[in-house]
Amino acid sequence: MTARRAATTTTVSPLRQARQARAQTLEQVCADLDQQSASGTCGITPSMLSGWELGRHVTSARSRRILAAFYGQPTELLFAHQDAQLAVDDQAPRLLVGHRELYQAMTDVVRGACRYLVLAGSRSRNAPYLQTIEDTLAARPDLVHYRVLFGPPQHQILHDHLLRLLTLRDPNDRSLGPKTLHLGIIDDTVRTPERFLCVSEQAAVVPIPSLTSAEGFDSGLLLGPRAAERYIDHVRQCYAGARRVETVDMVHALPIVHPRSTGPDRPGMHR
Repeated sequence: MTARRAATTTTVSPLRQARQARAQTLEQVCADLDQQSASGTCGITPSMLSGWELGRHVTSARSRRILAAFYGQPTELLFAHQDAQLAVDDQAPRLLVGHRELYQAMTDVVRGACRYLVLAGSRSRNAPYLQTIEDTLAARPDLVHYRVLFGPPQHQILHDHLLRLLTLRDPNDRSLGPKTLHLGIIDDTVRTPERFLCVSEQAAVVPIPSLTSAEGFDSGLLLGPRAAERYIDHVRQCYAGARRVETVDMVHALPIVHPRSTGPDRPGMHR
């Protein structure tokens, strides 16, 4: 049994303790929260609350504020069980320096994805990397894929990649159970700055400012499964607030920031 699973099955989280102190069920708490919401719904369901109490999923900043106000306790206390999981990971962070090393790590994440492949960013223009994504999705029909753009695609090659994803998967298809293709765009990159992530359930690559050049995108961190799980939740939350671009017409309507830049670039430029 992993340390995380042991912690969630043998201890009661502060979030669950706060609910038990009120002698309320999950359903009763959610009903009270809905009643207090100006819109009549707070967006929190009993299953979501249960997952947060057990530490299986990460609570968003907005929901943390709602629950902290409801229980009258600070977020640092209520969600300590979630945040403490970051202190121990199955793999120490590894520094990635250079286009080749960063590209290889991201390609390994894509190829190793079995349950989730989660990507964030609008600047991808490395053709072999994008082809690896498409090949992996074609080979694993039940692999759940998220791509969240921050602003429109920077290059034609990413725009074309999005169209090919829609030939591989139908976002409305539920024949395998869950939705397996999620495409969205954050239009307001002033309030929600762009971020770059390549994540599976096994590992996460997070590009960081270049260690070699002010103009380069050639450095990053390779993180283990626990951090990767948090980043999967991170991108899910981004997708929940994103505008959907899940039809061919919607993708065609996206402008391309640099339409003339169509060829492959340095391997690091591929988020």
